[in-house]
Amino acid sequence: MPIFPWWLPAAWLAAANLAGLALMGCDKSRARHGRWRIPEKVLFLTAVLGGSLGCWAGMYLFRHKTRHWYFVVGMPLILACQVGLAAWLALGRPVLI
Repeated sequence: MPIFPWWLPAAWLAAANLAGLALMGCDKSRARHGRWRIPEKVLFLTAVLGGSLGCWAGMYLFRHKTRHWYFVVGMPLILACQVGLAAWLALGRPVLI
């Protein structure tokens, strides 16, 4: 049985978190200049796809979306679920794919 390369999920998570951080910064800049904004569903989709830590860091680094309860609660909740899933998978539980 071939060994799954560990760097694939690590590269995915790094890219997703950088994208989440960049999207938060970009949206904050657009908000300041009154330009077209990035939809909130795109920010949440980026978080769900693995960029929750980057989105959460971007919220507080750029002081963006910190007054919206669904971001203040949602981003850490998504991150907690992802960490829990990673821990569950790391403990050797079977994956049904």
